[in-house]
Amino acid sequence: MSALPSTSPARRAALDTVLDTVLAGLMRRYRERVPDVSLILSHMVDEGLIRHPDDIENDHVAFRTLGVPQLGVASLERIFLHLGYTRQDAYRFEEKKLDAYWYRPPDPRDPRIFISELRVGDLIPEAQAIITSYTDEVRSDPVLALDLDDARAVDAFLHSPLWRLPTWADYTRLQAESEYAAWAIYNRYYLNHFTVSVHNLPAGYDTAERFNAFLKAHGLRLNASGGEVKVSPDGLLRQSSTVAPMVEALFAGGERRRIAGSYVEFAERRPLPQYAHVAPEDLRREHRRDGFEAANADRIFESTYSAQTGR
Repeated sequence: MSALPSTSPARRAALDTVLDTVLAGLMRRYRERVPDVSLILSHMVDEGLIRHPDDIENDHVAFRTLGVPQLGVASLERIFLHLGYTRQDAYRFEEKKLDAYWYRPPDPRDPRIFISELRVGDLIPEAQAIITSYTDEVRSDPVLALDLDDARAVDAFLHSPLWRLPTWADYTRLQAESEYAAWAIYNRYYLNHFTVSVHNLPAGYDTAERFNAFLKAHGLRLNASGGEVKVSPDGLLRQSSTVAPMVEALFAGGERRRIAGSYVEFAERRPLPQYAHVAPEDLRREHRRDGFEAANADRIFESTYSAQTGR
């Protein structure tokens, strides 16, 4: 699948403007909901790693979805395919009952996108019934009704509730079956995480291990599932993440409880073997390891799971 057939310079410029607005809206609300983002960026500025928060290279952003006919990947991806992203590799997570794809941006300055989907049909019947009691309120694919050239409309959609507030009882029942399901039923399409590219940071901070040391020195808690640094078999993709903070959430009936919010990820993409000779200052995105690694992602998902948030 690809973007619109018309790719004239004027059309591409118009789509880029929409994409810029959509990405800015995602990040603005994400920073408001995830205090760790501003904290990390502030420390990076204070210690001279960056001059301004906008200097960060955002490796990728990630969404979680529920695999029901009118929603899931097939619905959400329409937005980004329209804006010029192209679907890349597929991933399957057997134990967590998830499928996922990543999407390459139209411009290497933009973040990759990672969209995962819960295989709702693989859950126990009770969990399926709880999920569909909410998602059945969405009777058709809502993205089909969107004007995808209207940046404000797309931005608003990504931050609007698609179904009623869940009850605390439904949330906890889902959590017992799938912590991913519970997170998604409450948060809908809120951004799950964004990712700092650490390999472009100054020497001393430009590896996953060194940047993790920086984070821990400032009191950040890291996801320890599979080790603090998750490493691909080829050794070229190294990832870590914070543990999602517990945030106060409003449930149906006015009940308030603390649940896992969103988190921050960090990625180090090392040069491909054929570019090992290239000077660091000359390395570009296409010279580095691309894509994702299922085993790494499997552990990163757990940044919102109770085994990490409860440590």
